[in-house]
Amino acid sequence: MCGIAGYVGTREVSAERVTQTLALMRRRGPDDAGARTFRTPTGRHVALLHSRLAILDLEERSNQPFAIDKGWIVFNGEIYNFVELRAELERQGFSFRTSSDTEVMLRALRHWGPREALDKAEGMWAFAAYDEASGALVLSRDRFGEKPLYFVEDSHGITFGSEVKFVSALRGEKLPIDLDHVKRYLVNGYKALYKQPRHFFQGLQELPSASTMTIAADGKRTTEHYWKPRLDIDESMAREDAVTATRKALIRSVELRLRADVPIAFCMSGGVDSNSLISIAKKELGYNVHGFTIASQDARYEESDLVDKAVAALGLKHTSIPTDTKDFLPRLRELIRYHDAPVYTITYYAHWLLMQSIHEHGYRISVSGTAADELFSGYYDHYLAYLAETKDPAARAAWIEHVKPVVRNPFLSNPDLFANDPTFRDHIYLDAEGFSQYLHEPWSEAFAETDFGPSVLRKRMLNELFHEAVPVILHEDDLNAMYYSIENRSPFLDRALFELTMKIPTRHLMRDGYAKAILRDSMRGIAPDAILDNRQKVGFNAPIFDFLNPSDPATREALLAPSPIWDLVRKDKISDLIDKAFLPNSQSKFLFYFLCSKMFLEEHG
Repeated sequence: MCGIAGYVGTREVSAERVTQTLALMRRRGPDDAGARTFRTPTGRHVALLHSRLAILDLEERSNQPFAIDKGWIVFNGEIYNFVELRAELERQGFSFRTSSDTEVMLRALRHWGPREALDKAEGMWAFAAYDEASGALVLSRDRFGEKPLYFVEDSHGITFGSEVKFVSALRGEKLPIDLDHVKRYLVNGYKALYKQPRHFFQGLQELPSASTMTIAADGKRTTEHYWKPRLDIDESMAREDAVTATRKALIRSVELRLRADVPIAFCMSGGVDSNSLISIAKKELGYNVHGFTIASQDARYEESDLVDKAVAALGLKHTSIPTDTKDFLPRLRELIRYHDAPVYTITYYAHWLLMQSIHEHGYRISVSGTAADELFSGYYDHYLAYLAETKDPAARAAWIEHVKPVVRNPFLSNPDLFANDPTFRDHIYLDAEGFSQYLHEPWSEAFAETDFGPSVLRKRMLNELFHEAVPVILHEDDLNAMYYSIENRSPFLDRALFELTMKIPTRHLMRDGYAKAILRDSMRGIAPDAILDNRQKVGFNAPIFDFLNPSDPATREALLAPSPIWDLVRKDKISDLIDKAFLPNSQSKFLFYFLCSKMFLEEHG
């Protein structure tokens, strides 16, 4: 995993800007930095910049920009099946001078062309590939959007990069803040951020996942998708077959993602997701697993008993990182400065602490359970959608007995929610109307979602995967890991596994009050029973008061200090909010959104 940046257009990028941008890219790539400039056959200018975090083939021969003949690439990510692709290319007569996936990717692009090469590739990536002969530049991003690629287009050309700050530095100009997007974040929360192609800066765009953008030598650009997700349920699939196939696909995905020439750490909670990956790595693949856990002080999120049981059952090396309030405000400000955006949820402040510990223990890769909920049905509203679709009385009775007592969202305590109204979505932007009143000028935007078909359950799962929850997680994962020069890997975001889950009948997804029933059963005999048999969803989370003590006079003063935020938000409403002894979940989230928006406007305005 690395950092990339570049430009194509009518103006030459100065050496000074290249040097400044490469300096900003060091966290993403501390091992090497390089740049190359070109003139297209039509006289346009091209610049490619790269900073390297060495993961495969640690030798200098794999530094970038990397060339084969007159083809060049700057690449961020991993092609996990590069061994198989290399063997296929060798059978066709090609030889290789490195053992890296970068060389395999560039050779595949030049031999098969982008569409076929990317169809064959399993991995995560953002890259820019330039052909000196034709003068064409191709930008691409992986299927699920694991690796970022931002760009700004103006009258002179296109500037792109892995982070917003790289784009700004290479352009020599800061982008103005999009205050409407700040309001969207404040009122509707993190699940609204990827509903539209908007960002916290005006003019900033992001290359869509599973797409390529080709900029020809004359400057004409075309964008196309090389892969599209498709729900293709096979109602004839037996439950046992779904379980067996899931087990096989997930083991293979983890096996591919253990390929590295540096040590790998695992993010660990007490849940099924991370423990499935850890158990596969340990028991099926013989990997010496080191798990890292954030230990919350809040009983709603505390799961040390389950973690301890998994550690003991699997014989893991384990590090627990406690939450505390020390230096929270200055450290949060530093994180917001690096993210070029508010931190989307407080979970990702805690996750940053996890990355720090992983870095201090000498690891360069972290593995997480991102997207298991969205593939296998893990949220409370999923269960209600399942009840509405299956009308299974046993499932309803199990939900009332086991799930309802732990549900905090008031809307989701009704088992007939979606049976009564399949279009109900007020639980997602919970209390948005009230939060709008915190602004001087009330703001609202109705909930909208992409239509993936008639199934309420699958529609919710796919919207969360591609437009709501997972894009947020991937954005935060990437930046937090890269701050500490760590590559993050997500084995549930695997094409074969995804396409398998799109075939599993909805009726198989829940069982006996258990969400993610197929995943649980597929891990039986691999993951500890104590984990698989736990119904309660805890998740990787932490409340704001684990870190922030508003009763401290200095903290209160900092929260209410002069700031551009007061042009948007009413100070009296915030003062009342922080005086409360306890905040329900939605208000706790809003206080964090406010705090991050305040710091973002102060740092980037």
